[in-house]
Amino acid sequence: MNSRGPKPLPQKAWLAYLLIGLTAVGGYYLIPAEGFGVWGRLLTYCLLTSSAAVAVFVGLFRYRPRVWVPWLLLGLSQVIYASADATFYISHYIFGKTGFPGYADPIYISHYPLVVAGLLLLIRRRSPGGDLPGLLDAAVLAVVAAMLTWLYLIGPPTVSNSPALTRAFLMTFPLMDLVMLAVGLRLLLGPGQRPAAFSLLCANLFGIFAADTIYSLMRLGEKYWVGNFIDAIWLAGNLALGAAALHPTMTQLADRAPTVDKHLGPSRIAVLIGAALVAPVTLLVQNANGSMHDIPVIAIACALLFLLVIARLADLVSDQRRLAITDPLTKLHTRRFFEAQLPMEVARAQRSASAFAVLIIDVDHFKSINDHYGHPAGDQALIEIAARLRKATRAGDVLARYGGEEFALLARDTDLDELPKIAERLRHQVASSPIAVSEETWLAVTVSVGIAAHPLHGTRPDELIAVADRALYSAKARGRDRVVIGTAPELGPGLGEHTGMIDYLGHLADEVDSMLSTYEHSRAIARWARLMSAELGHDEAGVRCAELAGRLHDVGKIVIPPEVLGKPARLSAQEWELMRQHPDSGYRMVAAVPGCDVVAEIVRQHHERPDGTGYPRRLRDSEIRIEAKIISVCDAWAAMLSDRPYQTALTEDEARAELRRGCGTQFDTAVVNLFLELQAKGTVGDLRRLRSHSAARRQTNA
Repeated sequence: MNSRGPKPLPQKAWLAYLLIGLTAVGGYYLIPAEGFGVWGRLLTYCLLTSSAAVAVFVGLFRYRPRVWVPWLLLGLSQVIYASADATFYISHYIFGKTGFPGYADPIYISHYPLVVAGLLLLIRRRSPGGDLPGLLDAAVLAVVAAMLTWLYLIGPPTVSNSPALTRAFLMTFPLMDLVMLAVGLRLLLGPGQRPAAFSLLCANLFGIFAADTIYSLMRLGEKYWVGNFIDAIWLAGNLALGAAALHPTMTQLADRAPTVDKHLGPSRIAVLIGAALVAPVTLLVQNANGSMHDIPVIAIACALLFLLVIARLADLVSDQRRLAITDPLTKLHTRRFFEAQLPMEVARAQRSASAFAVLIIDVDHFKSINDHYGHPAGDQALIEIAARLRKATRAGDVLARYGGEEFALLARDTDLDELPKIAERLRHQVASSPIAVSEETWLAVTVSVGIAAHPLHGTRPDELIAVADRALYSAKARGRDRVVIGTAPELGPGLGEHTGMIDYLGHLADEVDSMLSTYEHSRAIARWARLMSAELGHDEAGVRCAELAGRLHDVGKIVIPPEVLGKPARLSAQEWELMRQHPDSGYRMVAAVPGCDVVAEIVRQHHERPDGTGYPRRLRDSEIRIEAKIISVCDAWAAMLSDRPYQTALTEDEARAELRRGCGTQFDTAVVNLFLELQAKGTVGDLRRLRSHSAARRQTNA
């Protein structure tokens, strides 16, 4: 069906239909069941059930849903159901045929396959990729329903003295209802939208099931009479189907669910626990009644419930493992997974004397996408880029989202000659065609790629990452949209020819300092770290490393949003987690400068603590470089004596007390003693004001 057609119904047409129908149900019971009242009852009942079929086709015609076959099947099933009702009541009221089974019963049974087929199509459209959690949860409830149905509806006719045809129909009705219930539960517990039409359709299914169950129990007890309270449940269920079809949201029932929710909410847990307890409770009831012939059925139900619960738990565990290593946006591996795989790949390569490579892939000018088109457009671009990179990646390689707009590839068993081809394939795949970031916007996107090969460019994971980062930096500097293979790092600082890059990082460090305080910070720490390193007898190269690491120790904070970096209140858990990433960010930025590997490592360690509670890697005393211990003390002193958004400056006496209090836990005792000794001499600990408080406020407001 096409999307063009008649105008949709008024918004409240479904409600008017439902209210009028329920009023007619009340009127049905006011009509006497004798004389001419019989005709009134017959016509009222048949008109109500037929109206539901008409409503389905009216809704189908007026709303023209994109997926219309399920509604067509439900409409046809309702036509058959209404025909069965007409046959039943004419036989009963006009011809006096009250026996069971009657002419209408085969017609009633024939409507079930159409209902089940329509529901299965809806389920398939709503979760085309499958929904194991919903299937398992529905199966738990269906097993319980099947056990009870057998015990109280299907089992009894098998041992009765009724004619074979009567027993067959008595068993067929609850069996078909059970199938409909199982499919309805699968729809209810599956993913997807739950608009008003969905709720009304579920009310129809479970209302009909409830009425049919009561009817079967009354037939078994030979207590059924026409026109009792069950008619109201049947009629209300039929009206719910008609209202569902007339509701404007009926077109949304077949919409694909964006994700499959595997989370077990409190209400679902409560329902599943209650369902799992039904079988043992039933066993106790049967035992109390002295009825033991159904014990095998209950035992089978208990076993099935146990297996289903175990399967559900196994699926949850599997999903949690998958989520731990999967980026939620791109569905690639996470950086944590990539970094865990890298040491294992190094060990494997060393054992087998094989080669592999690390490729860092960065999206060019990605910030402009977010700035001009918004973050949703940026997310859409990342999703498509990830899909294209995945398509160009060989089986067995590890592709991960490494950062915001960065990706990383671990290319196994790869010779150096193959690397340019692999990288160019990735680059060409991304740039092959524009990327749709919205219905109206298509953007040309490119990537730059940096490559490091094992063992040519390093034998440790951090060495390979540093070389690939430097190669990526070079690709960016050469104009982007290109591939650069890294070179082995220089030994020692050897920084003379890279002063431009270092000066730029120093400028970023100054920018961070200006956002945090009116006093200097990184420049002071660089001075103090140099003096303390020299006092400890380090050679000139070591002194230079300590000084440069002090100058750049906070450069990684440049990537933290200003509203988090300068927040005057206590940071939230999420914001604090973001703040804890700045040593790693600083490490990567400094490591991109050739010859700065040692300096970068000092930057990464400056928030580690001797007691092992620091970050980012929870190193302990002997694992932390002495230069990092020096910077940790200097950094704390400078922070305590400065005005910060989150604290007022301490006095020197208070700061000295804090350093002594942290000896052995937060700070190295020997380093603290040396710092305080030099501070007492006036050699270290001096801070220069950069600007006034009013100027700082003006900059912050700007």
